[in-house]
Amino acid sequence: MPGTNNNGENNGTIRFLLDDRVHEVANVAPATTVLNYLRDVLQRTGTKEGCAEGDCGACTVVVADLDGQRVRFRSVNSCIQFLPTLDGKALYTVESLKKLGKNGLHPVQQAMVDCHGSQCGFCTPGFVMSLFALYRNNAGPIRAEIDDALSGNLCRCTGYRPIISAAGRMYEYGPDLLDGQKLARQLEDIQPDVSLELSERDNSHLQAAGRPGDEARGKFHAPETLSELADLLMRHPDATILAGGTDVGLWVTKEYRELPAIIYLGRVGELDYIDETEERLEVGAATSLTDAFAALEKHYPELYEIMRRFASPPIRNAATLCGNIANGSPIGDTMPALISLGADLVLRRGGRTRRLPLDEFYLDYRKTALQPSEFVQAVRIPLLQGNGGHFRSYKIAKRYDQDISSVCGAYWVQLEADAVADARICYGGMAAVPQRAGLCEAALRGRPWNETTVETAIEALSGDYQPLTDMRASAAYRRRVAGNLLKRFYLETTGAEAANIWEYPGSE
Repeated sequence: MPGTNNNGENNGTIRFLLDDRVHEVANVAPATTVLNYLRDVLQRTGTKEGCAEGDCGACTVVVADLDGQRVRFRSVNSCIQFLPTLDGKALYTVESLKKLGKNGLHPVQQAMVDCHGSQCGFCTPGFVMSLFALYRNNAGPIRAEIDDALSGNLCRCTGYRPIISAAGRMYEYGPDLLDGQKLARQLEDIQPDVSLELSERDNSHLQAAGRPGDEARGKFHAPETLSELADLLMRHPDATILAGGTDVGLWVTKEYRELPAIIYLGRVGELDYIDETEERLEVGAATSLTDAFAALEKHYPELYEIMRRFASPPIRNAATLCGNIANGSPIGDTMPALISLGADLVLRRGGRTRRLPLDEFYLDYRKTALQPSEFVQAVRIPLLQGNGGHFRSYKIAKRYDQDISSVCGAYWVQLEADAVADARICYGGMAAVPQRAGLCEAALRGRPWNETTVETAIEALSGDYQPLTDMRASAAYRRRVAGNLLKRFYLETTGAEAANIWEYPGSE
């Protein structure tokens, strides 16, 4: 097999499909981004660099891999994806599409032309690739699904109306020339059967471009089993654990960090799973946010707002739920909801595992309870429906799509005879960590679920948090919003007039 030596060990060659052919890369810095490789080495300059942090969408590409027997197509931000993560997959850039159209243009591209969806053209390749992913995955999207597919792309001149029109018309041009069965066979042929390991080599051909990110050289380990992963972390306790790269990628592109050792979770099949029982949902550490959210939404449709507004599809396709948890950001949008639901973590170090409630995981700003060489193996979320409980989670930000929260609140109460038997309330953006509102919860327990009790609980919030003033919001604004969200939760769970306040958009 190409990329292996006589001993069956990988010699550091990355192999992926590009334009229907196997593309091999050796002697590459492990933290080289897909974007930099495309532009600087392959001269594929259709993929643009805008923000270099996964926000603007100009760098969007589509990655295909095998999900069981079917091929899965997903848009990702190439600016923060490391090149080695493409090993064993297929990559599509805007240049790839001309070979998939019957008349030199893919149906997506033809629709963009006919609907006048491009002016200066800088943002157009990213829009085209997001629409290509939608084209492959959804044969009849509704408007909300089109909007969501494009939420990770910022238009600079044309406006969204003609682009949305193109999304609706692209199916009128017939099927493209992509042979899904052939692609599946090709992906099966290049599936690596040994662990990929890259070491620091001579990378002058990449450094010549003068990009700081390309200088972040070191070792890249891609174990295939859970035990191999645990063993690697015991031997390399200071290694950077890489899942989706949506945070780690910024360390390279924005902070210019060098990463001496990277351990990638993406090939550990034992960590890419969702296990469901009657009592709980368990999500493995390598499971993408897209897949985790789909499973959660079945049981908690109230999470639709958070899931829909969490970053964008290219980010959710790459990022993982456990990665968002392990990141430890005080404004991570999934943690308040999971904490209010009573989630706990499965942590592993070597051959031993332990369980820890999520609300005990965060110790201080960006500091967690993880021990050296320990990692998050899975998160377990209780399924609380049908026990008299009410649950909601809300996000307040300056933009509806793809914005960092000013305040994120999550609320769960269990009622018995119109009184609060139990409550778990958690906020993000109000403290150095996602934190439960202990005084507020105490003000609710054992009291009637009415407006007087809620007003008392809102007053108690002032003792739970001392928020900061920053560019997203003032401390006073955060306090006011935190109380208002609790009031909103109360209104949505009581009274006939509240029935129309929250409506699940998925019913469209």
